[in-house]
Amino acid sequence: MTYRMLNRMKVTALIPDQVINEVVRLAQGKTVTESLFTALKEWIALKKLTKLNASIKSAPLGFKKGFTAFGVREKNRKR
Repeated sequence: MTYRMLNRMKVTALIPDQVINEVVRLAQGKTVTESLFTALKEWIALKKLTKLNASIKSAPLGFKKGFTAFGVREKNRKR
């Protein structure tokens, strides 16, 4: 995994070994830092999706009047 850290923060956290070992096993990182980085990125993505789903649930997306799949295909073919 390649990632570039422009701004880094060194963190001291008291996390039980069992949790760290499980994160390393599930994230399959080469190091604890890489595994935690992967796990946190995935957790952030999951939270963003959860928030987006809640937003869509409260205000569902809709189609414009007269929308058809055939109409979209025709527009795409004209490009």
